[in-house]
Amino acid sequence: MPLDGQVRGVASREQVRMMTSTLLSRRPDDVLATNSHAARPGAGSGFVLRRALIYGFGMIGANTLGALVTFLYAGIVIPPLPGHGNDNAQTRLSLLVFLIYLVAAMLVGVLWSLIRFRPTLSWLLADRFPNEPERQATLRQPGRQLVVHATLWAAGVVVFLAVNAHYSWTLARDAALSAALGGLFTCAVGYLLGERLLRPVTIMALGDREPEPPAGPGVMARVVWAWAMGTGVPVLGAALALWIRGRPDDVARNLPALFLVVFSFLTGMVAMLLLARSIAVPISSVRHVVRAVAGGDTTAELRVVDAGEIGQLQAAVNQMTAGLHESERIQDIFGRQVGTEVAREVLAQGIALGGETRRVAVLFVDLDGSTAFASSHQPTEVVELLNTFFGAVVDVITRHGGVINKFHGDGALCVFGAPVEHPLAATAALAAARELRERVLDLDHYQISAGIGVSVGPVVAGNVGAESRFEYTVIGDPVNEASRLTDLAKRRSERLLASASVLQEAQRPEAERWETRESVTLSGRSEPTRLAVPA
Repeated sequence: MPLDGQVRGVASREQVRMMTSTLLSRRPDDVLATNSHAARPGAGSGFVLRRALIYGFGMIGANTLGALVTFLYAGIVIPPLPGHGNDNAQTRLSLLVFLIYLVAAMLVGVLWSLIRFRPTLSWLLADRFPNEPERQATLRQPGRQLVVHATLWAAGVVVFLAVNAHYSWTLARDAALSAALGGLFTCAVGYLLGERLLRPVTIMALGDREPEPPAGPGVMARVVWAWAMGTGVPVLGAALALWIRGRPDDVARNLPALFLVVFSFLTGMVAMLLLARSIAVPISSVRHVVRAVAGGDTTAELRVVDAGEIGQLQAAVNQMTAGLHESERIQDIFGRQVGTEVAREVLAQGIALGGETRRVAVLFVDLDGSTAFASSHQPTEVVELLNTFFGAVVDVITRHGGVINKFHGDGALCVFGAPVEHPLAATAALAAARELRERVLDLDHYQISAGIGVSVGPVVAGNVGAESRFEYTVIGDPVNEASRLTDLAKRRSERLLASASVLQEAQRPEAERWETRESVTLSGRSEPTRLAVPA
């Protein structure tokens, strides 16, 4: 089957439509960058100093709020001891110890926090991504800071017990209780505030990989912490004040109020746990489906179990996976139509009409006798023959690094070096031609044969057409020469002809498998071509 004029590559389809779906709305400061290069630490010491100061003042503020809770609880909620209303010496001593310990604890806390923050500072100041131990330490920094708060406030409880125990066990108990409630409040506020203030650093730490395994708290932990800060600690303090400091008659009289306080505490905690679970479970299912999609399973689907925002999120994930599955099918069909390499090139560069000059090796193969075969066989048998033939062509060419640029009736145009560069294009084309000739000989039970031609030289490879419809095209003299060599090969016993110029560019082991013959002037060409055949 001769090719008149230039031979164009197989037509591609429209650019693959990729469907995207916004799953979560994010505040502007939540997104430090959109890729690992932009998220790379690059603000220098100024950023580190600014973020450290903000974080430090935040932690000091959390402890100050805890101290305020302690002071207000001890001075307002807990009534004075009976018979000790005029003794202010112990109160002044407790207040003095409280202030001294608060300042000392803050100083110790700052130094301790700097020590625990050192792994994060090391990679930030070095302007690099963290190694795995540094990453884990950074992601767990709110929890590491929680240990600092809890330890210092627990020590404060012990100090207040020691200071007041010799004077009155009841006073010591009340002071320790006040400090304990202030410590719980500080831990809750400090954890949530620290996690928020460290979010830009967390984004940097996750700039080149995902948090696996999860190093931070889940939704349930965050909801429970928020409830403890806003409701749990105050309600617990009220219940303890009614129970511990009330006289027997007062306890009996305030029993309904005490019951309501305890009931509110328990029901609030249960309600928050149920709320947290109602959010965490659907999000967990979304995470599993997204991971499945990331692993290549685009058929994963969620059951929409909520009519609100969570349900919208689940529906959006289903739309995303359906779109990805459809895009995957289109890309698969697209790749089968034009070849994987061409499809990858188009998807990477988009639709751009025009081409570039490449030096390639061209192999053309065409069946001989297919017309006679079609006249004496059923169409289904003809299709079976073509599929068998093209199957052998695709297998051989692909294994040698070539591209099936075009199926044309009962022939195929194969290119080595476009659209993907091939460092040994001439060698690969000659080796593929020899193997393909042997594979075609195995089809002798069909009583047909094929001619194969190989050429080498510069071509223009690119997209030709319109943006709504275009073809990946290979245009150049080597295409015509390979086509004419194929026509000539059909009339010769070798069934395989190559231009001698291909041998000059091939590696010696492959070139030595060929020998040159006479020169002929091919149809439609003015210059003679020196022929080469397998030795």
